[in-house]
Amino acid sequence: MTSRIGWHRVTTGWQQRQQARQQERQRRKQEQSRRERQREKEQEKRTEEGKKSSGRGPGPWLRAGVVVLALAGMVAFGVVLARLTLQPSPASEMLTHANLRPGDSIRAYLGQPAFRDTVKQLGGNILLGVPFGLLLPLVSPRSRGFVNIALLTVATMLLVELVQGALITGRAFDIDDVLLNTTGALLGYALVGRRLGRAVYPRRREG
Repeated sequence: MTSRIGWHRVTTGWQQRQQARQQERQRRKQEQSRRERQREKEQEKRTEEGKKSSGRGPGPWLRAGVVVLALAGMVAFGVVLARLTLQPSPASEMLTHANLRPGDSIRAYLGQPAFRDTVKQLGGNILLGVPFGLLLPLVSPRSRGFVNIALLTVATMLLVELVQGALITGRAFDIDDVLLNTTGALLGYALVGRRLGRAVYPRRREG
């Protein structure tokens, strides 16, 4: 009789342990299923947000129109730039000289007795670079960013200054003009161009 009771206790204890293990496995499966459902919901949410983000901004036709207008603006600006910088000035031939030291011409501009002449020289060179910061972000999204705007402006204005110094009568290469033009481009990009670029080419979030 005693052995039967002992065996019954052993059997009952084994069954309880098995049930506990089975319940633990079921609990783990339920927890894993809950986590998988949560991950799927989060993935669906990110995908939906990505779709909404990619849907913002102008349509392809409107974007193409903006790019065409920006290119036309760049061409018009190029014409104006050529007239302002590549126009011969024989009367100034004896007064012009090349400047390869940054800051020399800027100090000369600041030292002019007439404040109007200072504003004309400094402000004119800065304004001449502003269209780069406004139009380049509209032409291509790859041109966005302060570094890209600065590099493109420097490359363009260096070429202009080299042509001036080598081929145009009464004109000379001036590194300070390049610096002032680049400053204007960065100001134009910081104030307006960056916002325009983001409006035309909104950044897409990965789902």
